[in-house]
Amino acid sequence: MNRIQPILLSILLIVCSFTSSAKKLNILVITGGHNFDEKPFFEMFNSFENINYISLLQPQANAQLGTIDPKTFDAVVFYDMPKTIAEQDKANYYKLLKLGKGMVFLHHSQCSYQDWQGYKTIVGGKYHEEQNSPQSSTYQHDVTFTVNIANPHHPVTRGLKDFEILDEVYGNTEVLPSVTPLLTTDHPQSSKIIGWVHQIEKSRIVYIQPGHDKNSYFNPNYQKLVRQAIEYVAAKK
Repeated sequence: MNRIQPILLSILLIVCSFTSSAKKLNILVITGGHNFDEKPFFEMFNSFENINYISLLQPQANAQLGTIDPKTFDAVVFYDMPKTIAEQDKANYYKLLKLGKGMVFLHHSQCSYQDWQGYKTIVGGKYHEEQNSPQSSTYQHDVTFTVNIANPHHPVTRGLKDFEILDEVYGNTEVLPSVTPLLTTDHPQSSKIIGWVHQIEKSRIVYIQPGHDKNSYFNPNYQKLVRQAIEYVAAKK
């Protein structure tokens, strides 16, 4: 049996849902592979009045990305953390990049696909899970730190000032030199650059490191940051 057949019904439902909300931005929100506070997370997206979303769950989501008509959605938000990915599913990502579909990567999505080198290039950085190595990244829960707006004139950070947040920090993460930093912090347990923007093929890409739990989802500054990131990557160029 073709592995796409079991998901045809869900694809039809997605298209119908988006069609009924044509005046809003239509986005896919992909989760799975990491536990999170689901109710407050999706409440944040429900609060975005100009955004209509459909939630897709890994591992099926990777196959669905190659099946859903790209014309029916404007951008993809990744809040997932799968370990492995099939070669044909990697091709789905590259297809979307060539078509110019915007992508927003949040928090632990940076940790996905440790063995897929191309993924680091797409996201713009990597959390290294390998242990006992100079490259090993670190994490610390329940840290209060200041998010510094490195570029207040960018559409993603427009109207935002430095703000305090209670969240998880990542240390010793890899950030590619080709990205443009948007967010930084001086917290000693965190990497300095914690948010950025860049472009791959025709697609705008934004990564935002904060976003571990409800303490972020309910933070109005974080909500504005995520919403404006979606609007930016979905904008017609």
